Amino acid sequence: MADAADAAPKTVSRAEAREMLGAGAQLIDVRADHEWEAGRLPGATHIALPELAGRVGEIDKDRPVILYCRGGSRSDMATAALAEAGYDAVKLAEGATGWEEEGLELEPEGGYVAESGEAAAVLEARKRAS
Repeated sequence: MADAADAAPKTVSRAEAREMLGAGAQLIDVRADHEWEAGRLPGATHIALPELAGRVGEIDKDRPVILYCRGGSRSDMATAALAEAGYDAVKLAEGATGWEEEGLELEPEGGYVAESGEAAAVLEARKRAS
């Protein structure tokens, strides 16, 4: 039998995620600060991927955790790390991009899914300032 750490992180659809959230699951956004500020899923907590190890104590181990990023790479890593640490962790299929494309609500009002990366952060800031 394969070790749980060897398996790909469990992925849930947007419908499954909404159902889980309604039942009390936690929602963690592992994107960068500029991405979080541009737009996020309602009710999410922001713990950027590089901060996850140091802030894992903020996540309730007794409740399921849904992790998301822009498209899936960072949430893959976060979900695998939390699952290995004993959390009931899943990742949101297609991340914030899929959520936005389905027309689901983002916070704050007028929020949007920003590009990832440092160069994108600079361009986003310039676009917002003009």
